[in-house]
Amino acid sequence: MQNQVLNQSGSHWLQSYYFARAGFSILWILAAVALHGQALATALLLVLYPAWDALANLVDARRNGGLKANPSQALNVAVSTTMTLAVIVAVGHSPYAVLAAFGVWAIFSGLLQLYTAVRRWRAYGAQWAMVLSGGQSALAGGFMISRSLAAAMPTILDITPYVGFGAFYFLVSAVWLVVLSRRAATV
Repeated sequence: MQNQVLNQSGSHWLQSYYFARAGFSILWILAAVALHGQALATALLLVLYPAWDALANLVDARRNGGLKANPSQALNVAVSTTMTLAVIVAVGHSPYAVLAAFGVWAIFSGLLQLYTAVRRWRAYGAQWAMVLSGGQSALAGGFMISRSLAAAMPTILDITPYVGFGAFYFLVSAVWLVVLSRRAATV
């Protein structure tokens, strides 16, 4: 019984967490589309996204037993923090470097997200969308790296589809957890 209460509490946390991640990503996309021609605003958004990911993973890991109990999220915090610093450096050099850095980050963070979702599957269910999201993130990273080598000048709009798919998967996961929670409450 106590384990069921803990799972319901954890499931409620994941619902809120996934809704927050989706909401942030949607707002980020809206800002990126609205501000894509403004260099300073674009630079700020490019730095903000991996910084938010680092913070979100840190809070989630701490909420679920700490960084030691969640090594994939601990590593994701480190990877996303490193990415934040890499974007700060890359923004001053070249949009190609920014896109390549985002590509490398998408691969690593996607694989770590996939691992976290697989680990959580038994406890909470509804992780299939997070598994898909992690796998697609890794594939999108490869695509971003290939685009960073192309002749066309990259912009923040080259990153928005990646963020959009992430928002979609977080939203699907949140809604799916709500559905599972309501089903469990009626049983």
